[in-house]
Amino acid sequence: MNSNKTKKIVFSALMASLTAAATMIIHIPSPFSGYIHLGDGLVLLSGILLGPMAGAAAGGIGSMMADLLSGYAFYAPATLIIKGLAACSGGYLYKHLPCRQRTGGFRPLPFLAAGTVCSAIVTGGYFAFELAVYGWAAAASNVPFNLVQNLFSLISAGVLLPVLLRVPEFREFSSKISL
Repeated sequence: MNSNKTKKIVFSALMASLTAAATMIIHIPSPFSGYIHLGDGLVLLSGILLGPMAGAAAGGIGSMMADLLSGYAFYAPATLIIKGLAACSGGYLYKHLPCRQRTGGFRPLPFLAAGTVCSAIVTGGYFAFELAVYGWAAAASNVPFNLVQNLFSLISAGVLLPVLLRVPEFREFSSKISL
């Protein structure tokens, strides 16, 4: 195995672990079968730092593991898919949206676009899942809590990303990512 593949595996495992931890550490139950957490910020960071595919794996697996370990196993398959799609789309948008700033640094406008799309996928994905399983009232009752969670996750990711991009290993690794 070459050095880049090894780094990608290690960084992917690290981001999956951090995503699970961030999801489980601050854990505020919402009224109907969900909870507010900061893990979605790490889902977005996974997509941006690892690229769409490895980010999808790390964000989806980390979030699913948090569900399994926190007693929300029923949500785990949906979480894997929803968070994987969110990380994939967020990573893709951040990498491909044009920006006048240098490539290696924090790019606020692509970050906000990626974060908004990531948040919409998470909120819409859980709304669709809960609509199919529980019905309209339950699905609608969780939307405001998902939006609050997404706001806090976007803020936390926006604070962490510029710091992580200053770390030479992350900056070098994320600049070499291809789709």
